[in-house]
Amino acid sequence: MMILRPDYLDAIRPFMGIPMVKILTGIRRCGKSTIFRMLLEELAARGVPQERIIARRYTEMELDGFDQRSMYEDLKAAVEGKDRCCLLLDEVQEVNGWEKVVNSLLESTGADIYVTGSNSKLMSSEISTYLTGRYVAIPVFTLSFREYLAFKKGSGLSQGELLEEYLRRGGFPLVALGDYDDRAAWQLAEGIYHTVVSRDIVKRHRVARQDLFDRVVRFVIENVGKTFSANSVSTFLKNEHRSVSVESIYNYLRWLEQAFIIYRCKRYDLQGKAVLKTQEKYYLADVSLKYALFGYNGRMRSAVLENVVYLELRRRGYEVYIGKLGEKEIDFVADRQGDRLYVQACVTIPEDSSRETDNLLAIPDNYPKYVVTLDRLAVGNENGIRIVHLADFLLADAW
Repeated sequence: MMILRPDYLDAIRPFMGIPMVKILTGIRRCGKSTIFRMLLEELAARGVPQERIIARRYTEMELDGFDQRSMYEDLKAAVEGKDRCCLLLDEVQEVNGWEKVVNSLLESTGADIYVTGSNSKLMSSEISTYLTGRYVAIPVFTLSFREYLAFKKGSGLSQGELLEEYLRRGGFPLVALGDYDDRAAWQLAEGIYHTVVSRDIVKRHRVARQDLFDRVVRFVIENVGKTFSANSVSTFLKNEHRSVSVESIYNYLRWLEQAFIIYRCKRYDLQGKAVLKTQEKYYLADVSLKYALFGYNGRMRSAVLENVVYLELRRRGYEVYIGKLGEKEIDFVADRQGDRLYVQACVTIPEDSSRETDNLLAIPDNYPKYVVTLDRLAVGNENGIRIVHLADFLLADAW
């Protein structure tokens, strides 16, 4: 069963047929291969003959002895004698040197090339060197709430029930397509997590002390939405009588980012108008990863709400930062091509809502300011600040 995700096709369409490499990246099982199947249908609908559409999926099991030369020879033979082929190359990061192959084919054949990968090294400086000015990056995330509703159409559940389900089970398409309970959904997320950790991190980077690596990962996931540094992680582990260098912790965090387990959210000084290099936060690619490792606890809802809001801002193309305004903190400062909005996220709004709005009121500009909550009774407008329910925020066409 394939349920369409039209937002991604809309993002790709302006670049179709143009001699640029379209690179789709995101965590494993977020739906990149499905988007490729949608692309195949789109190309066929545009009249591209089947023989000019070349699709390859590169999986670890099938690549024993397969290198960049093998990849080049296979694709070169596939396009030989055909006019302007379309190449759809899935999970290319499994082939070392793939970027040289793609660059060569782009130059020699002018092929219309699309690639997916589950590692952000696809966007590394080396790739930028080979494909300077000739690629466009399209990040792929797990399902938005709007997409989740489309996947669950016909379930008989209300929007409120589906929001609660979304907050507890996350947005992996595999989970949304099935009729799973919470525990089964978390087991599926745990399987995805272990695949990423074992295949994309531990094996690729030859992690010698997996027990220490696993402990660092658990610390990061347990502290999603909280400020911490590599030094504080190192100190925490020392208190557990475990020794790991700050340099190793930085490597672990970078590898988790590259595999899209976590996203780093930097801090932005609204007074100095500068991105700060300290006191960053991290958010998960999907909230189900937190439950997969720690089970469900009601005290997690605040961090989960923040995580869901962060991902929605990223899905819509915003660069997202933690805001610093003197001693005050703004949960999210979101910028997109000159547009900006500020967002505070809180599960419930106390009777005196000033605690949630004062930080936003202190910002001396007129960009939109939101408090996003799960508290239906609190929605409204206070001194120009819009207090909105999470469902309405996630389903709004624009903010």
